[in-house]
Amino acid sequence: MSKKIFYIYNPKTLTYERVYPSLRQRIIVVLRHLFVGSILSIGVIVAFYFWFGSPKEELLKMENEQMQTQYKVLSKRVDAALEVLNDLQQRDDNMYRVILQAEPVNDEIRNNGIYNPSRYENLLQMSDAELVVSTSQKVDNLARQVYVQCNSMNELVKLAQGQEERIKHIPAIQPVSNKDLKRTASGYGYRIDPIYKTTKFHQGMDFSANVGTPVYVTGNGRVVETGWQQGFGNTVVIDHGYDYKTRYAHLSKILVRKGQEVIRGEEIAEVGNTGKSTGPHLHYEVLYKGKAQNPINYYFFDLSPEDYDSMTQLAENPGRVMDQQQIVRKTM
Repeated sequence: MSKKIFYIYNPKTLTYERVYPSLRQRIIVVLRHLFVGSILSIGVIVAFYFWFGSPKEELLKMENEQMQTQYKVLSKRVDAALEVLNDLQQRDDNMYRVILQAEPVNDEIRNNGIYNPSRYENLLQMSDAELVVSTSQKVDNLARQVYVQCNSMNELVKLAQGQEERIKHIPAIQPVSNKDLKRTASGYGYRIDPIYKTTKFHQGMDFSANVGTPVYVTGNGRVVETGWQQGFGNTVVIDHGYDYKTRYAHLSKILVRKGQEVIRGEEIAEVGNTGKSTGPHLHYEVLYKGKAQNPINYYFFDLSPEDYDSMTQLAENPGRVMDQQQIVRKTM
């Protein structure tokens, strides 16, 4: 770039004469250029940091993103662990403790001290406080649940010691072969009576199967009733001892006699369509101290946690009940 040259018009000589700036003027020009250049430089630097950030800020941002990712992964893993633990708790309360006649673990014991906001006050100042606090709560919840469940399992081990004979007698399998659960027709609870079309209480479970399908006794015991019963058709009742009895109804053929001792898994009858029935099926009941229980809680030797959940959903179907419901049963 060429140096600028300044001229001034001289009216006396009628010519342009070159102007040479003084030292002071030169200094002022230099300072002005330096000032403008500094302002522009500062502006560029500020804009660069604004849009792109400093190397240190970029590093911190990257570390923060990595931390967020790690917390999210941890949160998902804790959720998966809690889901597995929940299935174990369901089996504990609804299966293991049922067979050992122990009370379910109180929810207050399982959840005591978990949701205490004061425990997380020091985390609220963090940039990702919501994520950190949420994940910390889940981890604390998991730790508490594991601790309680370990104590519960230790208690069950002590209860089970010396009760091998009792466990053999308590109903613990499905009364028909039902590995894929497709024979689950209707469960325990209020259902629409297929004959009278009114809502009544169904005190057992129905398993759809062809006539002649084997029926198995669900626990060791003694046959106390065989033959025709009102509404149930051909029926077998087994006394398992320990205040447990089971009923098998709508049978086509009875293969045992009154007073006979039977062993869990032994075939005692064949599925039929006798009595007040709308199709071939087995009606199965579990009674404890004369009171009907939900049979789904007495298949613990047959069902995995996943199968238990699936059967629970299938048994809730109100439209598949296949026999007449009776609110009041004959006390056995």
